[in-house]
Amino acid sequence: MYTWLRNGLFLLPPEMAHDVALNALSAGRFVGLPRLVGGCPRSAPVELMGLSFPNPVGLAAGLDKNGDHIYALGQLGFGFVEVGTVTPRPQPGNPKPRMFRLPEHQALINRLGFNNKGVDHLVDRLKSTRYDGIIGANIGKQKDTPVDEAAADYRFCLEKVHPHCHYITVNISSPNTANLRELQDTGHLREFLDELVRARNSLDESNETCRPLLIKIAPDWEPAALTASLEVIATSGIDGLITTNTTLDRTRVAGHAHADEAGGLSGAPVKSLADATLRRAREVLGTDFPIIGLGGITRGEDAADKRRCGADLVQIYTGFIYQGPRLVHDCIRAWQTVDEDTAA
Repeated sequence: MYTWLRNGLFLLPPEMAHDVALNALSAGRFVGLPRLVGGCPRSAPVELMGLSFPNPVGLAAGLDKNGDHIYALGQLGFGFVEVGTVTPRPQPGNPKPRMFRLPEHQALINRLGFNNKGVDHLVDRLKSTRYDGIIGANIGKQKDTPVDEAAADYRFCLEKVHPHCHYITVNISSPNTANLRELQDTGHLREFLDELVRARNSLDESNETCRPLLIKIAPDWEPAALTASLEVIATSGIDGLITTNTTLDRTRVAGHAHADEAGGLSGAPVKSLADATLRRAREVLGTDFPIIGLGGITRGEDAADKRRCGADLVQIYTGFIYQGPRLVHDCIRAWQTVDEDTAA
């Protein structure tokens, strides 16, 4: 069924197809369409960061930037849903066209640029959603905010979303906001994370809650730089890591008509880079530090590879676009197989 739907949607430009699909899914929630498409949720509980995840497969940020479709997406079998990236004020993002399909590679290139309706809109949607599962909120900086003032944008968003989600992800790794990835460098990172951790701790204390704070990093690192930044993260008070965002590397799609488009490449071609980053993160951070694996999951075995590399949970996005909800179930089954083999 999904293959037929996808073929129809792929006749439309990518962003239009995205909007049509999400709007149809949300409209169909009144007649049970999401559950019909997604099937029965599969139970494979995971306890992590003080949260109880019904299964280890989540939806990555970016698909529902504004939280307009949380309930419908939540009915597709995900163990958790992450919304955003959201910024303090609404912003239109980069000029269109800014998203490109590479079907033969099961990949996308996007240069959206944190297009969103602003954090206040997201908070309204979080307050009103009927979805009772785990929700993460992914926060970013305004396009026109200088890097040395970025912490204020993140702190503003953090304060807004803190009462209304289960965990918060700090996105400093999108390649589509100028200079954003500079925040990953150790020169900025320690001070930046110290400020956000202090703000989160204060909010936790004031609200008598506990909101895990995660950071999402890129796959494009020199080994020494990655290790140095991971060592900062390890001692920062951050509660978890998401590896990884999209890549600027085009090696695996060289020759494609869209290969030279600016933006981040996601989908199958990013898998090896993301897996290598994940493995190094696990080596540096140790066995107990929570890590969510993301990048290049287009089949169940890819999720199994993330588990073998050290992931505690996984997220999907581009693979979900190409494979549909069956990918969620395939990933859960493959994940369970790895855990069963390890236990044996």
